[in-house]
Amino acid sequence: MKKMLFIMNPRSGREKLRTRLMDILDLFVRVGYEVTVHVTQAQGDAKKKAGNSGDSVALLVCSGGDGTLNEVVSGLMTLDREKRPVIGYIPSGSTNDYAASLKISKNMMKAAEEAVNGSPFAVDIGRFGADRYFVYVAAFGAFTEVSYKTSQETKNVLGHQAYMLEAVRRIAGLKSYRLKFHWNGQTLEEEFILGMVTNTMSIGGFKSLVPPGVALNDGEFEVMLVRTPRTPKDIQSIVAYLINKEGENDCVYRFKTSRLVIESEEAVDWTLDGEYGGAVTEVCIENLREEIRVMRHEE
Repeated sequence: MKKMLFIMNPRSGREKLRTRLMDILDLFVRVGYEVTVHVTQAQGDAKKKAGNSGDSVALLVCSGGDGTLNEVVSGLMTLDREKRPVIGYIPSGSTNDYAASLKISKNMMKAAEEAVNGSPFAVDIGRFGADRYFVYVAAFGAFTEVSYKTSQETKNVLGHQAYMLEAVRRIAGLKSYRLKFHWNGQTLEEEFILGMVTNTMSIGGFKSLVPPGVALNDGEFEVMLVRTPRTPKDIQSIVAYLINKEGENDCVYRFKTSRLVIESEEAVDWTLDGEYGGAVTEVCIENLREEIRVMRHEE
């Protein structure tokens, strides 16, 4: 009998997993898996469990938000590549950007079926510094702290609106960072209010924040940097661009790269997949191509 580890975050989203849990477990057993269930107890628990037990199962299914998926992937990245199991993902968070990018169903039972009956798809993983990882976004600056400073209870009640409410509340306090970026033999030094290194088709549910034609397995990130506005007109221009993404914008830099080095004089706070990633003055971000396999509906 094939072995499965099922890691679930019962506090994610509106705790909707609980209502379908028995049906999901019944499905897993019916298709031939011996299932071990692990209910996360604290932050970092999913990472620890995935790292300690991932090499003993054929399939690791996780249910939670993007933060839970990040922990599972981070745990598996501590294992040798050939020992990592395939991941199944049942999204139950507030935004589930990455699940949407993979076209994993929002319906929990359908997502569970895809986890056991779908096809493995190899995806890129981001490495942040020496030993931190992200699945779809590493970001700093304006609004990026919203996701980890918004309580889980607020996210559960408001969903997407939680991020927008908190973001609007923080507009007046935008901080500017002087940063130097190095990539593909190029260097850019400027004052910035926002930066995102992404491998996804949406951020916070908004497709306008990423370019069209994103591939999750091409070995490259999409990078967006927003320089500090100098005039009220700049602010209007930036907001319009981020919402509508029409034409070029003098305040926004976009490029693709597989490796990026960022330097700053003061420590800058980063978020990794919506969770706090630490404060650094220098970091190298690398794309690890097709490092993890995720089950999804075969197209």
